[in-house]
Amino acid sequence: MKERYYLAREDILPEAILKTLHVKELLAGGQAKTVNEAVAIAGISRSAFYKYKDGIHQVNQLDRERLVTLSLLLEHRAGVLFKVLGLIAESGGNVLTINQSIPLQGTANVVLSVETSRLHDELSGLTAALESVAGVSRVVVIGQG
Repeated sequence: MKERYYLAREDILPEAILKTLHVKELLAGGQAKTVNEAVAIAGISRSAFYKYKDGIHQVNQLDRERLVTLSLLLEHRAGVLFKVLGLIAESGGNVLTINQSIPLQGTANVVLSVETSRLHDELSGLTAALESVAGVSRVVVIGQG
């Protein structure tokens, strides 16, 4: 069954949903260190929190959670990775993780996790721009989420 989503005004949401959001805000903001502490502050049971936590998100939070994993084959030359990272930043992407293999036969595989909610262009535009960087042999999107 396909998931369906709705946008609803805060004032019509049930109290348990609002308290679940409050617990998530307490944890994200560091006002509570554990779920036990946060649910006590918010006045909701742990079971209610766990029931709703994965099904309710603030709209702006969903926008920030668009991730893509890129695999790039780079020539082993000074500055190539620097240019790639700079291009991603200039495009509005935010690099979250970098994993690079040891260069073999003059090339290295680099896997990047990039948060893409603020890209100035479509992902295909970013990958095309990355492919045009001198020293980049290949760019493949290996995951989106």
